Amino acid sequence: MAIDVRRVQYYHVTAKDEPGAAYKILTELAGAEVNLLAFNATPTGPEHTQLTLFPENLEQFVSAADRLGLVMFGPHVAFLVRGDDRLGALAELHQKLFDASINVYASTGVSDGSGHFGYVLYVRGQDYDAAERALGI
Repeated sequence: MAIDVRRVQYYHVTAKDEPGAAYKILTELAGAEVNLLAFNATPTGPEHTQLTLFPENLEQFVSAADRLGLVMFGPHVAFLVRGDDRLGALAELHQKLFDASINVYASTGVSDGSGHFGYVLYVRGQDYDAAERALGI
């Protein structure tokens, strides 16, 4: 597989921090046949959580979210990286961005335990085009 880097768009949805909140939204989206490339949930205070949703098909997601009454913020842009999990893979990505003087201000990664990894990295809006060039997209 090597490493595949692509620019992706994502939306934020705020949910009440209670059991089943993410489950309900994810189930409704699945019922609307919305496929997500990535998902993250982060607390934003004592009573709310910010869900970050990376839909495969933006138009389908927006249509479904509107029908479901979800209040969305976005779209925003990030980079989705997938590849063979090997020592130094993330360091190499960061080296390319460092060499281009691009700051990664946030990132999240995971290994699947079977030799592959997924990684979402965020750069500032003014750096997207330069980051694409640096990452060879």
